[in-house]
Amino acid sequence: MIDLLCIGELLIDFCSLEIDVRIEDASGFAKAPGGAPANVAVAARRLGCSCGFIGAVGDDPFGTSLTAMLGREGVDVSHMVRRSGKSTPLAFAAVHSDGANDFFFVHDEQGLAPLSESDIDASYIRSAGALHFGSISRIAPAARAATDRARGLAADSGLLVSYDPNYRPRLWHLPEEEIRRTIGQGFTGSQIVKVSREEWAFCVGTDDFAAGARRLLDGGAELVIRSEGGQGASYATASGQGHVEAFHVASIEFTGAGDAFVACTISEILKLRRQGLAIRQIQRIDLERILTRANAVGALTTLKRGAIPALPTATQVDAFLRQAQQP
Repeated sequence: MIDLLCIGELLIDFCSLEIDVRIEDASGFAKAPGGAPANVAVAARRLGCSCGFIGAVGDDPFGTSLTAMLGREGVDVSHMVRRSGKSTPLAFAAVHSDGANDFFFVHDEQGLAPLSESDIDASYIRSAGALHFGSISRIAPAARAATDRARGLAADSGLLVSYDPNYRPRLWHLPEEEIRRTIGQGFTGSQIVKVSREEWAFCVGTDDFAAGARRLLDGGAELVIRSEGGQGASYATASGQGHVEAFHVASIEFTGAGDAFVACTISEILKLRRQGLAIRQIQRIDLERILTRANAVGALTTLKRGAIPALPTATQVDAFLRQAQQP
């Protein structure tokens, strides 16, 4: 049995060498593998989960290197797809000191997640403990159908379902209300929902955390998290809400930090599910321990360039937390 399956985009990130410059003004870019669901898969694997990835890349050198990278990381790639005659998506990122990176994407007509419904193997989905996805694989109709089939199978099979919209405005070419509706449909059936502070108002419909969290909880979510960068993370469940402070480190780049946070959260909650605990049964002290650890994983990810190259191992996280707890 695989602990976690991630479905969606896998691409090459090109991150600006300078901080706080526009993409067009960057003197150069550092190449690194990325894509939010792929980041989550590798991050969770480094934290001790068994992981698989469902996605599609082009039949080109970038697709070859990305598939090989996931394999080296121990992520199961048996359900990866190579699209003949297609190009692997690329993302150019202007890195900003406040963590709000700006992206410019290069992709073919199928978008960043060139999946189709026929790529979904029901038995593979049912073999897992959790499924994680984002909204980018819901932009193009074919990829949306694939993602919706996967999450429907996951829900019917009792998997833990996690959703991080990861809203990227430049990728959407629809009226604003249709974008909001399409992203909002992803919340349905997801027990864990993580939305960044920058995306919160657009995706949830209000700036207020308590009001937005209540809407998501009333819609069926069991754990709602707003990641807030250097301010930590706010969370809400049916039994209450709270806030966990961030760790302050000498950050170099923020790409992938939110994905690392999500991966840790899923990994830790899966451990409790194996003990028979549902999210609603998790005590506040344990939930805040999980989110504190997730904040640590996110903080460590900001210490290096690129998303996947920066993701820490469980041993590194343990050492960081021990040091942070010292007087």
